[in-house]
Amino acid sequence: MNVGTDAVRRHDPAVRGFASDNYAGVHPEILAALAVANGGHQVAYGEDQYTEHLQEVFRKHFGERAEAYPVFNGTGANVVALQALLPRWGAVIAAESAHINVDECGAPEKIAGLKLLTVPTPDGKLTPELIDLQAWGWGDEHRAQPLAVSITQNTELGTVYTAEEIKAICDHAHQHGMLVHLDGSRIANAAAALGLPLRAFTTDAGVDVLSFGGTKNGLLLGEAVVVLNPEKVRNLKFLRKMSMQLASKMRFVSVQFEALLSGDLWLRNASHSNAMAQRLATAVEGIDGVELVRPVQANAVFALLPREVSERLQKRYRFYFWNEQTGEVRWMTAFDTTEADIDAFAAAIAEELGRG
Repeated sequence: MNVGTDAVRRHDPAVRGFASDNYAGVHPEILAALAVANGGHQVAYGEDQYTEHLQEVFRKHFGERAEAYPVFNGTGANVVALQALLPRWGAVIAAESAHINVDECGAPEKIAGLKLLTVPTPDGKLTPELIDLQAWGWGDEHRAQPLAVSITQNTELGTVYTAEEIKAICDHAHQHGMLVHLDGSRIANAAAALGLPLRAFTTDAGVDVLSFGGTKNGLLLGEAVVVLNPEKVRNLKFLRKMSMQLASKMRFVSVQFEALLSGDLWLRNASHSNAMAQRLATAVEGIDGVELVRPVQANAVFALLPREVSERLQKRYRFYFWNEQTGEVRWMTAFDTTEADIDAFAAAIAEELGRG
């Protein structure tokens, strides 16, 4: 099938897996928005009309002081945001399982030059008490200074912070002179799970800066650093450029966020992916040989089943082992996951288990 002049579709668009919501394509409404922004000339590097209007869109969700800086990807958003919080001698307290610690190839430390002070957590969530395990040594020139806390919403273990839990963390951090960053690569899924507006567990809870995820929720590409406390978070425009996250044709990133956030597309997509995860959890709960090992609160399902069964399943559906030692696997759902996809996958699990 010819898609363009020379392009040929090289995959079956009916095939879906459960490895990551990054595997999903682009939502049709986002593709339509990209076409709207195309044609003619717009000023480059963010001085276009779409990026200008995007500030109003983000302020609608996060308050009148919010400032949005579109970037290319989640790692870039986290690196830029954390640099904006800290001096060169600053350190960030984070969960040991945090994406910035486990899945960003050392970028916060190698690119931003920051020290990560990590804490083991049973469920991926920090608490004031856990933060205190690393919140010490201020004024000691021999220790990187703990000046920021980074939390992930939802966490890498699929759990969701309540607004009250985030406020307690922010209050505690601020009392110690620390600022708070929220890695929100799946922030829409958290809002859908909580039934709360985005600002309820960010701006209103005391978060200073956040990384807002779009790619996992239907965008082609693009995330945004959103400054909520401009008095404490500065120099984003320079840090974004220095970190190689300044898009020349930024209108094509900004218009995607406009389409996602101006209406309810962000919530529709996230609610659907969450519902599909719940459907999957319900479907496998009754299958002998499958153990759900973590609460299903957003769009991730963590399970244990015999390793050989998982390896056979991987030949039929893409997904990852979360823990190679225990055999725990992670199944992710996306905005385009269908009920038929879930039912077929659950049937495949039962079938493979039945093979012994």
